[in-house]
Amino acid sequence: MESGFWSKLNKPTRGERDFPEPVERVEPIMVLAPMADVTDAAFRRIIAKYGKPDVMWTEFVSADGLCHPKGREKLLIDLSYTEGERPIVAQLFTGHPEKMYEAAKLVQELGFDGLDINMGCPDRKVEKQCAGAALMKNSELARAVIRAAKEGAPNLPVSVKTRIGYNKNELDKWLPELLVEKPAVVTIHCRTRKEMSDVPARWEHVAEAVAIRDRLGSKTLIFGNGDALNLEDARAKALASGADGVMLGRAIFGTPELFSNSRELENSSEEERVRRKLCVMLEHTKLFEELFKGVKNFAVMKKHYKAYVQGFDGAKELRVKLMEAENTAEVQVIIGQFLKTL
Repeated sequence: MESGFWSKLNKPTRGERDFPEPVERVEPIMVLAPMADVTDAAFRRIIAKYGKPDVMWTEFVSADGLCHPKGREKLLIDLSYTEGERPIVAQLFTGHPEKMYEAAKLVQELGFDGLDINMGCPDRKVEKQCAGAALMKNSELARAVIRAAKEGAPNLPVSVKTRIGYNKNELDKWLPELLVEKPAVVTIHCRTRKEMSDVPARWEHVAEAVAIRDRLGSKTLIFGNGDALNLEDARAKALASGADGVMLGRAIFGTPELFSNSRELENSSEEERVRRKLCVMLEHTKLFEELFKGVKNFAVMKKHYKAYVQGFDGAKELRVKLMEAENTAEVQVIIGQFLKTL
């Protein structure tokens, strides 16, 4: 890949495919998926500290909103990042090329390493704006949005995150339309929009996307997304499908060390693992309040508590107490009391 920072992430290794001798292949790129009210600035900083992926994505942000003075003021916090999170890609959504052009200029001005366009979100409110998954039903508009992003941010690699189709698998028609615009990366969530996340991800469709890309002679990288449990599972899925990278999403819940190759936690006692997890959770909570107090509802953290606090004695009772907490101070007291029982 010749576009932007992606070429620097290719990591040749000695593979172990079914050949008489090991062959050189490229280690798949591991990236953090964009998830609304999950991969915000606070959580990304925690992830960067405890298990940084090859590339991070922001939450998706409305390009239309960024083009409005009041909207921009409100949304810029979702595009805040630290140098420790680099390389970092800003994800935008819109069905209006002129809005994408303006928002892309802003993304470039803010110093991001890349710009990604969401063409897979199934949220009805997003689709009513002809954005997200709705773009799969209008390839002409989708291509116009990609071109606008490239024109607005000429110095950034532009990528696309999408699905295999709207109601059924239509990769054979949909993906070639995207590849004509030469995006740096296309990430394939291997389910349809209709399926949401209610069925198992079918990685054979990622292999199908790779085959289409290769047949067309495109240099676009193909990433797979869906049901990757951890790094080992992600590498296996990439090897089997031929994907250049894997985007991990739900696996990050409660495991900010997900992208770390460290064996430290595996070699520690259960008490040490629980203590460490709860201390990281408290650190996460403090950072969330520091960054978003008065801006985002503290309840956003509670979905994280459900993920952090499970799989150990007393977890259920602890979760119940945390669900009633209204601020960091209360969480700190609850965690402090629990740690004394270990």
